[in-house]
Amino acid sequence: MLEVNGIAAAYGNIEALRGVDLTVDEGGITCLLGPNGAGKTTLMMTVAGILKPRRGSIGFLGRDITGMKPSGIVRRGIALVPENRLVFPDMNVHENLIAGAYLWLGKSKAQVQQDIDHVFTRFPRLQERAKQMAGTLSGGEQQMLAVARALMARPKLLMMDEPSLGLAPLVVEEIFRIISDLNADGTTIFLVEQNAHMALQVADHFFLLEQGEVTFSGKPGQLSEHEVIQRAYLGKGQGRNQPEPEHGRPDGTTL
Repeated sequence: MLEVNGIAAAYGNIEALRGVDLTVDEGGITCLLGPNGAGKTTLMMTVAGILKPRRGSIGFLGRDITGMKPSGIVRRGIALVPENRLVFPDMNVHENLIAGAYLWLGKSKAQVQQDIDHVFTRFPRLQERAKQMAGTLSGGEQQMLAVARALMARPKLLMMDEPSLGLAPLVVEEIFRIISDLNADGTTIFLVEQNAHMALQVADHFFLLEQGEVTFSGKPGQLSEHEVIQRAYLGKGQGRNQPEPEHGRPDGTTL
């Protein structure tokens, strides 16, 4: 479904990705693990068209989307739930959902409302808070809103960047249940996550990213969970060492 071939990306003179190769299979949950600073968010932003790659190519459903504008990539069927949720705090829940449908405003109001009703069915808590300002929602509710807003674009591939970041353990469990439910309903998921324990419970395939390069690709169980966590948090793969992460613990809480 998604094919990333030799992608390199940089911030000025700092190269964050050094030739990344990975694939996301249609219908599954693919997880990208790695220590802070490994380039996980950079890869997500590059696939989404927010950052332009220095070299390499990105294919989606058999078409080259390398360097395409973010709006074009959304239209192709890729939606990103960004790190730290980034809802519009001064807009209410309903208005945030309308913003998620901005590329489809050629549809009738009835069609847009039908999509809103659909996400409210999936997230009844958001329906209860439809007129509440997004900035006053709890962290878990904001994460639900960020996911619901992305679903308004009717994505074939939903990319999620650190959905459990900063959330309490019980809320993390709920977020991962939502991820599993979305996948069961046919949405392909590409997940960046620091919570390796939870990610490995839902993933069909995972990649380890260290210092801007993929150092392992496999299915859960091919490495012991202890080794995965050591490499995902501390970058201890292939003789490398990374500083300890600034945020995120295996239980989903922050430092």
